[in-house]
Amino acid sequence: MASDREVLREIWEGKLPVCFQLHEDEVIDLQVPEQYYLMVPRLSYFPLVTDKVRKHFVKFIHPEKHESEMWLEYNGIALKWHYPIGVLFDMNNNSDLQLPWNIIVHFDKFPEDELLHCSSRDTVESHFLACLKEADVLKHKTQIVTNMQKKDHTQLWLGLQNDKFDQFWAVNRKLMELGSEDSFKYVPFRCYYKDEHMIQKLIRPVTDNGDRKNLQDMLKELCPDKTDLERWKVTTHGIEPPKDTPLQWMSEHLSYPDNFLHLILTMKN
Repeated sequence: MASDREVLREIWEGKLPVCFQLHEDEVIDLQVPEQYYLMVPRLSYFPLVTDKVRKHFVKFIHPEKHESEMWLEYNGIALKWHYPIGVLFDMNNNSDLQLPWNIIVHFDKFPEDELLHCSSRDTVESHFLACLKEADVLKHKTQIVTNMQKKDHTQLWLGLQNDKFDQFWAVNRKLMELGSEDSFKYVPFRCYYKDEHMIQKLIRPVTDNGDRKNLQDMLKELCPDKTDLERWKVTTHGIEPPKDTPLQWMSEHLSYPDNFLHLILTMKN
């Protein structure tokens, strides 16, 4: 079970300053709306933190668009709401990106071929619980999430939605328990590389001999060209974990609330 509580709390408390601005073509008022600033949790999802953003900008758009779905863009890229905010930031982070993170708000021309619709917070909750169940299947031989009571699911969701560390981890610790095993069955992870291409593969946190694998071992299994291993950079939560970090420890302590490790893979120059 995850034991380094200080690490868990530091990860939980990660925040990003964001500057939201309404797209200029959608402003119908002579008065240009002021930018809207928020500190948002890295571990959350944009639909859970942008109610005030919508309320701030909706009065400046055409009345016919007041009920339209709001969507976000950065640098010409539509931001996928079903990715955690920290993942979206790390995917788009480069030498030119400075804080606050400047994001463009839209109520028009929803990019149907790029984004999933999100009609309400219920949609986010359904996605979150589906991810939890998927991660649980990968980690455990018995399905802990499926066997939980409804109130446990609700507590996990409310802990995430309301940014309550203790409320969330009171239940999530059960998903990190090993039982009679020394490790998880597989490491739930999603690795992003080039143009948001996602890499997924079944990777065990231990070898057949029972030795613990580390991040370098994972890279060897993921990357076809083993000669460039030292040039690969792995980022999560805005940090670059050492390559000798055990996968089991990473899964227990660096996973997002959906219980997946979200890893951004880039090639160093």
